[in-house]
Amino acid sequence: MEVLPEVEPEMEGAEQEEAGEDEGLRDLQELEPDPGVDQREWPSSYRENSSQENLLLAMAENVRCQYAHLYPDRRPLFLCPENECGVKKFVSTTLRPTLLPIPELYHWQGCASFVSDFLSLELLDPPIDLPKQLRSPTWVLKTQRGSCFDFSTLLCSLLLGAGYDAYCVSGYAVKEMCLLNQSHQECPLLRPSISVGGQPGILTYITHSQRRERSGGESESPPPDPLYGLRIHCWVLVLPGNREVPDSFFIEPLTGQSYPTTSNQFLGIECIWNQQNYWVNMQDCRFGCAEMTYDLGDPVKWEYLLCSSMCQSLLLVPDTKRQHETEDEDEEEVQEQKVFHMPPSWVMKIHISREDMENRCPGGRKLIRYRKATVEMFAPYLLKNGLVRKLTTYDDLDCTQANTVTEWYRHRHDQLQQREPNKASSVTLEQFNPGRSYALKSHRYVTLLSETERQMDFYSHARPDSLARRVETPCEMTETFDSRPDFLYYRHVVFSKRVGTNSPGGTPEQRPVQKVVERFHRDRSKPAAQDVAERVFLLSEDRIQVTYHREEDRIIPAWQDFVKPHNVGTSQIPHAFTPQMVSTFQVDPSEKPCKNLLLYETLMALMKEEENVLIRIRESENEVRAILAAREQEESTIELQISIYDTARNEKAGHHREELERTAEEERLRREEEKELDVLAPFLARHGDPESLTREQALQIRADCLSHLKQRLISRANRIQSCFEKETQELQQKQLWYQKNEPTMTKDDEDSYLSYCSDALFRIEVLKLRLSRHKDGAAQRYLALDERLKQDPRLALHLS
Repeated sequence: MEVLPEVEPEMEGAEQEEAGEDEGLRDLQELEPDPGVDQREWPSSYRENSSQENLLLAMAENVRCQYAHLYPDRRPLFLCPENECGVKKFVSTTLRPTLLPIPELYHWQGCASFVSDFLSLELLDPPIDLPKQLRSPTWVLKTQRGSCFDFSTLLCSLLLGAGYDAYCVSGYAVKEMCLLNQSHQECPLLRPSISVGGQPGILTYITHSQRRERSGGESESPPPDPLYGLRIHCWVLVLPGNREVPDSFFIEPLTGQSYPTTSNQFLGIECIWNQQNYWVNMQDCRFGCAEMTYDLGDPVKWEYLLCSSMCQSLLLVPDTKRQHETEDEDEEEVQEQKVFHMPPSWVMKIHISREDMENRCPGGRKLIRYRKATVEMFAPYLLKNGLVRKLTTYDDLDCTQANTVTEWYRHRHDQLQQREPNKASSVTLEQFNPGRSYALKSHRYVTLLSETERQMDFYSHARPDSLARRVETPCEMTETFDSRPDFLYYRHVVFSKRVGTNSPGGTPEQRPVQKVVERFHRDRSKPAAQDVAERVFLLSEDRIQVTYHREEDRIIPAWQDFVKPHNVGTSQIPHAFTPQMVSTFQVDPSEKPCKNLLLYETLMALMKEEENVLIRIRESENEVRAILAAREQEESTIELQISIYDTARNEKAGHHREELERTAEEERLRREEEKELDVLAPFLARHGDPESLTREQALQIRADCLSHLKQRLISRANRIQSCFEKETQELQQKQLWYQKNEPTMTKDDEDSYLSYCSDALFRIEVLKLRLSRHKDGAAQRYLALDERLKQDPRLALHLS
């Protein structure tokens, strides 16, 4: 949409532009400023407009008048709102594309998340009118508040800096989106794709809770909105092409979420803009944005304000009239229009500090209410327990009956990442980052008492035994392993009830082991009939059962059943062996039975393995008790990790920095003291640095030292005098040049001459003062050195 030629000022030069401006437009920058803003804090670009900006405002005013005349039924365009200093600025110049050295802001998800978290919303009042102000992104970042237009301007500036083809959109949206009411939306953290720690089985109760919510049959439809389709909103449009974006999509800046351009949440578009141009939508929005196209080069669907060098100008007139004029237009009489480029942004460079990225929310905390869920966000280190986010689900729409709670933590010394206490099942799930003791990954439990129901997952690659999971009940314990060299992947232990009580020392008696089952993966280096698949230690029955892997062409495997002798307590003492102690089954009937010696050696090896397995079981029980004791200690005295580079929080690092500063200050003072050099050192060196001086040597050294100072003083005076004469001579030459060329000089030349004369006179005056001070101080320095030499212990004896 471009300015009509008959009303566009045809001007040549700056003087014609000044003469052709409307007097009313000159007062655009004399508007009432924001009472909460001290204009002296902002640069001049915030408080006044350049000539190019004034011309752009005149063009925008021209377009506004034509638009209102041609389309009286449409709402006004959002063109030139006031900024925080009360000065009218064109919306495109309020965008400031900025790429910050923050990896999180290199992608649209990070930019949108930061803007939605960092700012507080100021609702439009009334909701059906465009805002009168559009503040700069720097003001918005400083105050952490703004309207949806301020949100979009900041987000679009970050996206443009990151290389996205982004645009601010002025249009209409549903009530819930305009008011930032997410109470009817599903919480993003409860979507099925979100699984914490990669253990969906542990989070089953959350999934069941969602199913109950969806099948509850409660009426959640919001009441009809009397202002439906009239509520003004601003959001961001991202077009495909740049940054490998495949399809166009919308970004809602208030929530940071993306939507397809066919979403029914957006009800219409009036105009869009970026830092280069401004487009007015000419498409029918009676059915929302679902059928709209975003080919900005199509003049029938999008009217642009400024004519770029890549396209011809189009007039803001009805399509039929434009077609008629185009047909009658003589191509030979078409003149090339002058291209007006968008003025540069008047906004200061956007700066986001590390503290802003860390704190995010205003005041360090933020509460968001979703459908049957609430999310609380906290800045790192704000809470002593390291809590940064808390999700609470409810059984009712009013969010009064809590069901589940999920908490996320950061910087915990115990590496706690997430905790999910389920009130319905009384089960608590804890997730840990890598790096804690025993490589604990997650812990699901009812209570921290030992020998109760619990499930522990581990980072198996960080453990020497490759333990991946341990599930424990009062009478059983199951352990699973990953990628062990002995191919063990499963161990199941059955305990019997204790017969005795606690030991005198107060430690509980270990549970008697009744049965142990171990299973192994296939070892392809051995025949299947010799590769153990499962072994069962029946300690209560003094038996050991071994089952081998099944051959590929067999339907049942081979097995052996051993009965341990009763006359020996350990496998180290030899004892009698009889064939009746072994029962075997061989799949191949033609294979010869095992010899008694081999069976005896197998039994001895199994009894030895039984002892080793019992030792590992006791180690597992001790490890569980150690983990539980550590967790109780960690929860009673919570500690947060602070980086050594974070001197603002790290007390030790702060003391270290203060120590470095103190050492540097001491070093500076020492160097200043060293500057007081021994004035006699170079002159003593001429005489070979004797331990004692004769009278002749002392007098000669004194004379040489005074002569050296005198020569230095004279040389310095000569240099100052030379500079003084040079500046004076150049000023006289400049004055002669001015007298000769004064009749033909321009105003700029005169200003340059006067500026030079002022600077030259200032330099001459400084040199004159410096020379005078040097002459006055030279005699005093000479006498001071002479007195110092007389008091020097090496010369005093001969000069007294």
